[in-house]
Amino acid sequence: MPDLRIGTCSWKYDSWKGIVYSGQAGGDALSEYSRLFNTVEIDQWFWSLHGAGKNTLPDPAAVRSYAEAVPGGFRFTVKAPNSLTLTHFYRKSKTDPLVPNPNFLSVPLLGEFLERLDPMKSRLGPILFQFEYLNRQKIPSQSAFLDAFGAFIRRCPDGYAYGLEIRNPNYLNESLFAFMEKEQIVPVLLEGYYMPPVVETAAAHMDRMAGTVVLRLHGPDREGMEEKTGKKWDRIVAPKDAGLKAIAGCVEGFLGRGVSVYVNVNNHYEGCAPLTIEKLRRLLKI
Repeated sequence: MPDLRIGTCSWKYDSWKGIVYSGQAGGDALSEYSRLFNTVEIDQWFWSLHGAGKNTLPDPAAVRSYAEAVPGGFRFTVKAPNSLTLTHFYRKSKTDPLVPNPNFLSVPLLGEFLERLDPMKSRLGPILFQFEYLNRQKIPSQSAFLDAFGAFIRRCPDGYAYGLEIRNPNYLNESLFAFMEKEQIVPVLLEGYYMPPVVETAAAHMDRMAGTVVLRLHGPDREGMEEKTGKKWDRIVAPKDAGLKAIAGCVEGFLGRGVSVYVNVNNHYEGCAPLTIEKLRRLLKI
């Protein structure tokens, strides 16, 4: 039977008190969260690249505490470190030269990362490789990217599900989805920024998607949402009812084909991820 998991992108928000959390002193936020949701996305370990030779990896004690806070059926989706997915170091100015990242698609570094995650291995969903927009200065072509990522993924440790999120709209084509199908990579579809709606991408390529898919709901205007909410994430400020109805239909379509679905909802999508999930659950009648 296909599995449906709906959760949020991160969970540490004081403004969720009364929605997710009791607010009682000494309460364990993740433990309380896991009573309402069966998955969460961890992105705190994504921001790992701080310059040449400066890569931050997860603290095993934190990994262990997260694993112990949730029941056995709970699943974490974890964003792989950007020290693996950035082709070049970040630039302070657009006029600065591009400096290659020597750990781009490094299998040994991935091995170190996964070793740190070992305490939560039994509760791991897909490991998500998120790539920034890749211009021709960074990767000359889509085929060059697929060749590089394919060579990397075939050397990755067994026993994990690996997901791929790209932010080049022009890459969302038959070549990409045939590649992911062949390499048994989990498609990660992003709703927001400058990417097309996930329902459009899913409809065009659903025949190439099997096993598991991840839908990440972020919304198109991060800065605008932060201005509207004042970074207080306790209410819906930008309803997307029509979009959510279409996403619910997309989820049902995947499940009907035997494909398991993770839906990871960000506060920036409507203003409050837990309240968005309530709406989605009503649409899905769950």
